[in-house]
Parts: sequence; structure tokens; C-alpha cells
Amino acid sequence: MISAALEQCPRCRRRTPLVSGARAAGEYDGALRNILRAFKYESRRGLAHPLAALLRSAGADLLRDADCVIPVPLHPWRRLRRGFNQADALARELGPRVVHALWRSRATAPQTGLTAAARRRNVRGAFVLSPLLSRRSRSRQLRDRCVVLVDDVRTTGATLNACAAVLLDAGAREVRALTVARATLLHRSTST
Repeated sequence: MISAALEQCPRCRRRTPLVSGARAAGEYDGALRNILRAFKYESRRGLAHPLAALLRSAGADLLRDADCVIPVPLHPWRRLRRGFNQADALARELGPRVVHALWRSRATAPQTGLTAAARRRNVRGAFVLSPLLSRRSRSRQLRDRCVVLVDDVRTTGATLNACAAVLLDAGAREVRALTVARATLLHRSTST
């Protein structure tokens, strides 16, 4: 298990964190990297169950008192091409209630190969509250709630921070993050 406090670069540590706690089940390397790529790009959906077991183990403390889990959304066109959202498949296996509170409002370039600054620019303004949630539902599901964002890979945390900003603006009390893998410095240029 990888803790967020140990994985940030010096520049990231100087920023006020929007995500209060983050965990990854492992490094985006070796077998875990190959499994995640098969899950995500080869539509090996059956891998959601064992990957979620890794998430539950690594993030037990983050999930314990969470009110819900929120998968990081894909843009509708990317979801249509891929056939599923890997973050949603993982979230459904974790136990807490899944809330689709976020919507990717514009298509973004893949984060692969982008610098940290470019990743932040790429996702700035890309997420909004889901138009499928009514104001009443938003208030009931997010206001003063502790939520856990779920995604497959964390590299710089730009996507998770962009999502957390929207959730905190909507009244979430705390936003945590749980990912299957954390990209190492060596693999950042080839991770998502």
C-alpha cells in the first residue's frame, strides 16, 4: 500500500491538498501494470473483482467511515469507445454506496506523456456536478459527506484534485482518493 504523503513531489507538497487522504494498492509497474492495461484497454471486466479486493485492503481506513464512493467519470465518447468506465467497475465492488456525482463536461487529451503542469491544465474545468442529479439529490448525497474518489491509476493527482474541487464546492465535508496503482517516476510518461 502506498500512502499519499510519501508519493508527492516537493512542488505538490507546497500546494494546499484538496484530497485529504489517498491510497494506492501498489506501484504501476510489472504485473499490476499489465493487469490494469488488460482491464482498461482489453475490456477484461472480470478483473474488477480482484482489483477491487486490492483496493479494499489498501484503503480499508479510507472506506471505513465513508458515506459513498464516487468513480472518476470518463467523457461520454471515451466511455462509448471503451465500452465501460473502469473506475465505475471498481467502485461498484467496494461496498459503500456508489454515487455518480461527477460528469466530464469536455473531452480531454489523454494524460499519458503529459508533464504535471500540462496534466493540471488538461483537466482544469473538465469536471462538473452530474446533470443527472437534482439539486435536492446533490444536497442529500454530498453536503457534509465524506466521499472517496475511485480511479485506476494516480500519477500526479491532477484528475483527482480537479474532481475534489467540484465535490468540495458542492458541500462535501471531505474528499479521499483510492486508486489501484500509483505511477512511479520511471513510468509516469507511459501511465494514464
